[in-house]
Parts: sequence; C-alpha cells; structure tokens
Amino acid sequence: MRKTTCSALLVLAIGCSTPAPPPPPPGPAEDQITAASLVDHLKVLASDEYEGRAPATPGGQKTQDYLAQQLKAIGIEPGAPDGTYFQQVPIVESAVERNFVVSVPGNTYKYMTDVVAFSGVEKARVQVQGEVVFVGYGINAPELKWNDYAGANVRGKWVMIMVNDPPAPAEEPTLFGGTALTYYGRWTYKFEEAARQGAAGALLIHTDESATYPWQVVQTSWSGTQYSLPPRAGEPALGIKAWITNAAAKDLAKRGGRDLDTMRAAASKRGFKPVTLNIRAAATLMQRSSRKTAANVIGVLKGTNTSEGVIYSAHWDHFGIRDPQPGDAKDADRIFNGAYDNASGCAGVLEIAKAFAKAPQKPARSIYFAFVTAEESGLLGSAFLAANPPLPIDKIAANINIDGVNYLGATKDMVQLGSERSTIGPMIEAILKERSRTLTGDTHPERGYFFRSDHFSFAKLGVPAISLSEPRQFTGANAADLLKKQEAYNDKDYHQPSDQYDASWDFAGGADDMKVLTQLGWRIAAQPEMPKYNAGDQFGEVRKK
Repeated sequence: MRKTTCSALLVLAIGCSTPAPPPPPPGPAEDQITAASLVDHLKVLASDEYEGRAPATPGGQKTQDYLAQQLKAIGIEPGAPDGTYFQQVPIVESAVERNFVVSVPGNTYKYMTDVVAFSGVEKARVQVQGEVVFVGYGINAPELKWNDYAGANVRGKWVMIMVNDPPAPAEEPTLFGGTALTYYGRWTYKFEEAARQGAAGALLIHTDESATYPWQVVQTSWSGTQYSLPPRAGEPALGIKAWITNAAAKDLAKRGGRDLDTMRAAASKRGFKPVTLNIRAAATLMQRSSRKTAANVIGVLKGTNTSEGVIYSAHWDHFGIRDPQPGDAKDADRIFNGAYDNASGCAGVLEIAKAFAKAPQKPARSIYFAFVTAEESGLLGSAFLAANPPLPIDKIAANINIDGVNYLGATKDMVQLGSERSTIGPMIEAILKERSRTLTGDTHPERGYFFRSDHFSFAKLGVPAISLSEPRQFTGANAADLLKKQEAYNDKDYHQPSDQYDASWDFAGGADDMKVLTQLGWRIAAQPEMPKYNAGDQFGEVRKK
C-alpha cells in the first residue's frame, strides 16, 4: 500500500513538473567572439609595422598574408575563384606631382591649398584647357525628369559641379531622397556623369556641409598615391578629376562674370540651365603611373548547399604613409594606421569566421569571408569581387559588410545601413529583440553612408546588402559623452593619422554586434528562400532582370 502511494505520488510529481526546454538548435559558436581577441587582431593590423596598409606596398602585402594566415589557422578554406586565398585585383597606381595648379586669367589655384586633383587616364602628362561650364549638381536623372546638362555641349571643356543632391522642395518632399543623400549626390557619380557627357576636366566644389567632411579629408584622401581599376575599352574617362575649395570656386566664378551663390540658387530648382562662364581654365597634370596588383583575401566555410552563399566583407586597405609636406614637424606622424577604418572591421570578420568554424555543424549555405582591397580609392576591390564572384552573382544570398566596429562600449541599439531596403531588416530586428536591443535606421542619411562602402558594389548588382554603422544609444552614465566622442571622429580622425588604436577603447559593444551579425548570417544561410529587396526598391529591379 505504501509502495503504491509512493508510486502514485511519483507519477503525480512527474506529471505536474514543467518539461525541460528543448536544447537550442546548433548554430555558430558565438562564445568564441570576445573583445580581447578583437583587440588582438586590431593591434596587429593598425600597427606601424603594417605601414598604413596601402595596396601594392610591403605593408599591404603583410596585411594580405596576415589575413590569409588567420583564416587558415581558424580552419577556413581558401575561397577565391582560383582556389587560393588571394583574388588578384589589377589596379592602376598613380601619383600626381605637387606642382599642379589650375590657372585662369588673373589667378592661379594651388595644389592642396585651393585644389586637389588626380586623373582618369594613364598618361604621364595630362593637359586640359577650355571654357568652364557651371552644371549645377551635375545630375542627369531621366526617371526624375532632371538634367543639369540639358542643352549644353561640354565636350572638351571644364565642368564645375556642386556636391550632394538638390534640396527637395515642399511640393516634392521625396525628390532625391529628401534629406538623405542619394548616389546622384556622391562625388563618384559626379565624375562618372561628367565623363559620359564628354567633359575633359571636372571641378567639384567643396563645402564642409555638402561633402559632409572638412577640406582636410579631401587633402588626405585624394593626394599622394591613388588607385583605380584599369579602364575598359571604350569607357569614357576624365583627364582631370579635381576638388576645388569654395573660396577658389567663388573667385573663379567672379572672374568669369558670375556670382556662384546666385548660380547655386538657380541650380537648386527645376528648369536650371548650365551656365558657360566668360573664362577659360588651363591645367597640366604630371603623374607617375604604373600597373600593379593587390589582392582580395577570401576564405570559405562550405555549407551543405555549396551552390549558394553568404558573403561577409570588410576592406583591409588604408592610405599608407603620406609624403612629407611643407611645414611638417620633424617628428610628424605620417602613417595612416586606420585603426577604426578599417582594421576593426577586419578583426570583426575574423571573429565571425572563428565562430562559424567552431560551429557543431555546417551552415546550410556556404559562408564566404572577403577582405577587399582599395576601398578607399572608390570601392575597387569589392567592385572587382562583385564582377568576378566565387559563385554566380544571383546565387549570393546576401552581403554583410563591416566598415568599423564600435569601440566605445555597450549600446542598446544597432545601426544597419540598408536594412530597410530588404527582407534582411526584419531578420536583424528579430535577433536584436531576442537580445533586448533595437534596430536603428541610418543616423546620418545626409552623409550617404549607404553608397560609401563595399556593400554598395553588391547592391548595385541586386544582392541584398547591409553595412554596420555607428550606434546612437550607448549605455551607462557617460552615454552622452560617448556619443559626442563618436560624432567627433568624422571631423577629427576620419582619414587622418590620428585614427590609431587607443588602450582605452572598449569593444564590449563591438563584440556583441559581431555576435548578432554571426547569427544573422547563419539564419540567412538556413532559410529556404534567399533574401529579397522590398517591392519598388531600385536595387531589387536589377536581380529581376
């Protein structure tokens, strides 16, 4: 009797107990991602020994070798199309002589002080002489019924162009993205369209507001050694691509009988017509030019379905060591270490690769880890990779790009550029919600960050693509100070030698972000359907075609 009662009680107890939760599905080993190991990689890549990681330099070669060695040590196989870790990217290396000037009757605009120039052609000596035509924003967008070149023949001439997009009027609040910068507003587009129109030279007018960065960024980014992909046969090219300061542009317009501010106001409205200034400009650009190669470093963790894949990317290059400049102190720091931009992103992708390599099972789709070259020169490495991918481009489910990892501590939010464009957005949002965090939209749409990093090379070809950006919601008592510190980077350290590793940096938040991105890639690889751009998105139409 007692035995029966005990048995009954045992059955009752078992029946009333809460079932144990099922074990979580196998996934990437997120615990492998730590702030300490992020820092270890970053300190190497951003060290003086790596000489600023310029493409086709000893420092660049060291960078490529380090990344390949780390992938191999983790257990990630070679992923380049030729079966190695290295996809060789042909690049044109050129350096402009510092005696470059733009001359007009009565004045000369000096290199670095007033103008910074480079060339789209591979000639040792490039001459441009001709009339100067003000073409407003330099945009030809038939779908928006906007053409700043309408009625003008600029062949063989100079065009002077404003940076950014035209402002959206009250009656058209979404024109050119409203307050957000579109690709039409980017400097790359301005030069591309000027070349298509047959111009011989282009002068982009710099203001801190329109470019969203100070003149010193122009000076460091477009002086010294420049890189480009070899031109394709028949592709139009500008003899001289130049930036000019606002003060110099106003002086040039005045000498040509026009007021720049008046022309600007007219160009901001529909119906603007190009203005030919009553002045000719001349410039002779001398450059040293040669053909070289620099590698995209690519690894792969093969999935159960090897015909499709997800690509993580980060650019490994930076600006190397700049030449001495007049007025430099004897001990001036001339090494562009690029700690945040983008040694941190490379470190992040290596950590993600480690988490995938240590997973208890294979991902459903293959996962590629690409460290691309020459991003700072116009997304060259990623453009080459997107044009020459390890899988057919329509078999790439997504590109997850990292161009800087948060080094200021934990945050409540995460910013993913492009998340609102595709079905990837809700996936990130769900992962963050599981971790009591939120997804935040682009915090600086006016800067056009979506068009300024390597994911854009994939987006242009229809691949759903996102890129990690700067968070807003830091935690802790000093959250406001951390946000101010982050905001100061753009004016103080962006593309400057001062972008160096600091022992006070806190990668706790950055490590959390890498875990989120790891889980995102795993889920994208696992879902039956590939991500898609939302209906009506401009990049979604590409894949349909």
